[in-house]
Amino acid sequence: MLPGAYLGPIASALVVTAVADGRPGLRRWLARMWRWRVGGRWYAITLLGVPAAMLATGYLYSGGQIATPSIMVLAAYLPVLLLQMITTGLAEEPGWRDFALPRVQRRFGPFGGTMLLGPIWALWHAPLFLTEWGGWPEASWTRPVAFLIFCLGFNVVMTWIFNRTGESLPLAMLAHVGVNTFASVMWTEMFPTLDGDLAMHAMATGAVVAAVAILCTTRGRLGYTGPVEHRISRTPRRGLNRPVVWTSLVLALSVNATTSVVGLPVVLSAAFGLAALGLATLLTHDHYRRRSAPQ
Repeated sequence: MLPGAYLGPIASALVVTAVADGRPGLRRWLARMWRWRVGGRWYAITLLGVPAAMLATGYLYSGGQIATPSIMVLAAYLPVLLLQMITTGLAEEPGWRDFALPRVQRRFGPFGGTMLLGPIWALWHAPLFLTEWGGWPEASWTRPVAFLIFCLGFNVVMTWIFNRTGESLPLAMLAHVGVNTFASVMWTEMFPTLDGDLAMHAMATGAVVAAVAILCTTRGRLGYTGPVEHRISRTPRRGLNRPVVWTSLVLALSVNATTSVVGLPVVLSAAFGLAALGLATLLTHDHYRRRSAPQ
């Protein structure tokens, strides 16, 4: 299976870059793969922040039932992380983040490009849900839906990290494989009461919360400072960033529905419901403000 993975995003990106951009494009593509020299806080975010966020959501979804991991599991974490870097990380991220993301950001902007790339990233993984990895055939239909929501949310996080680190592919890879490693090594050990469906719901919730926070604090720019080729011809109006708010509303409604279905504490579902109500109120107010504004 692993050789086949290397024939996916990384091989496609290599061939298309060589044909479309020639040697200069290949040099830029390869240079991003070796961009390790970034601020220490970004290593802290990827190496510590990602597991900490997953630990928090796992604790919440398990109802506080957490177990101490064994010494063997703790000792295996770093080797598995490094193995994931040269397998999953290297097989996927040179295609998704190194090749595709810079192009879609230039064409559609950071927010539009990220929203375009997220579903494609999720769809590429879809066949896995017909295997044991995806819980086939016992898994609930909510698991692939939660995975799609996770991909949409975590793709925002990945774009933000990639942009803010000066397009460092290794840091994007660390964020990606950090999720994989914690899920495969630590999750069942620390949260034995969570089945595969609930684990995916927890990951989706954590990704959505992080995505909404990043979208709001960056106003949808996600750390991007480069040019955008596709512009709306009319003069933009100051005010609410409607695509960002609409996306946040959809994500909040999705998590609200998911938390209601799986029977989590009502306060969690209510929190996302209130967040969705607040976002809908903002959109309604902005709609009437725009209608009443002079043209």
